[in-house]
Amino acid sequence: MLYSAFPGKFFGEAESIKSLSVVQFTGTLMCFWFKEEEMETMKTLLKVYLLLLIGPPFTLEQSVGQYITELQVSLDEAEETYLSSQGFIKIDVDLNKGAEGKYIYLWYKKGSSSPITRIQLTFNHGMSRGLITAGYQKINKNLNAGTSGDNIYLWYYRGNSEYDVPIVNLHVSIEAREEAQMFAFGWERLACDLNRKARGKWIYLWVKRERPTYICDITANADYDGDADYFQNGYIRVDEDTNRGAGGSFVFIWYRQTTNSQRAITDLKISTDDIDEMLFRYMGFTRVTTDLSKGAGGSYVYLWYKKDSGLPIRAVSVIVNTAAVEQYRYPRVFIRQNNLNSGNKGNTLYLTFSSF
Repeated sequence: MLYSAFPGKFFGEAESIKSLSVVQFTGTLMCFWFKEEEMETMKTLLKVYLLLLIGPPFTLEQSVGQYITELQVSLDEAEETYLSSQGFIKIDVDLNKGAEGKYIYLWYKKGSSSPITRIQLTFNHGMSRGLITAGYQKINKNLNAGTSGDNIYLWYYRGNSEYDVPIVNLHVSIEAREEAQMFAFGWERLACDLNRKARGKWIYLWVKRERPTYICDITANADYDGDADYFQNGYIRVDEDTNRGAGGSFVFIWYRQTTNSQRAITDLKISTDDIDEMLFRYMGFTRVTTDLSKGAGGSYVYLWYKKDSGLPIRAVSVIVNTAAVEQYRYPRVFIRQNNLNSGNKGNTLYLTFSSF
């Protein structure tokens, strides 16, 4: 018996691979044939591929339309036992890995309704105000508990606007070499290090959505002005201060997503002097009005964007770990190596994004 496999569907004669009824592939149309005795080998190879494309945890029997519907955090073994008894699935990466502190784990449930569509992280009180007004739910457990690092909290939202696309999978990375690969396969990286200022591993939470999404709007704001309006209008905050370590205002980049690639932003630039600004204007870029280095002294730093016939941008984030830059040299992953803290004594930060 021969089977054929196409993006999206698997067909057989009498016995189709029913547990793989729908699998989303990206890129050009693919077709291949294999014999019945090769089935187990092909299943194994496919599972490895899907772990990269969709991410762990994944099984060949995973059903379609299973959204992330609940999130929780455990701070000790008793809480782990309880969450497991309630049907939660544990992401088996200690969120304090490499730092002194509690063993902390993120847990989730999947379901077919009421999906979570946005996740945000906070590391100070000011970041919380807009989330509360916009109706986000807070998991009131410090992800840096037991360390000297920032108090970090996770917030989530179930939205149904045109900018809300259900989250179907989560991943936690602890190595820089993982990060570029995740970007290249369409994952979104939350910019806040879950060990922020705790001196442990660089730990990041990633989300995968039900459908491919693209960045259609991008902006920035300072000192939490207008946060609630941004959240209520479908924006996602890049949860790392572009003035980190430099003093001045707390400044954050924001973006909104679409499933329509024709509406997508196709390029991003960073200017740190007048020559950059003149060049980007000449090239047809639009400048975001907020100075990413507001109040910190040094250079004026601005974000610029463009929509044209280039590749649509899928995800955007900020890199604080400069040792990770070399690891980000990966197809379809870009770093703008203009320091977002140019001209001041703050941390070196870079803008990164992926196109697809």
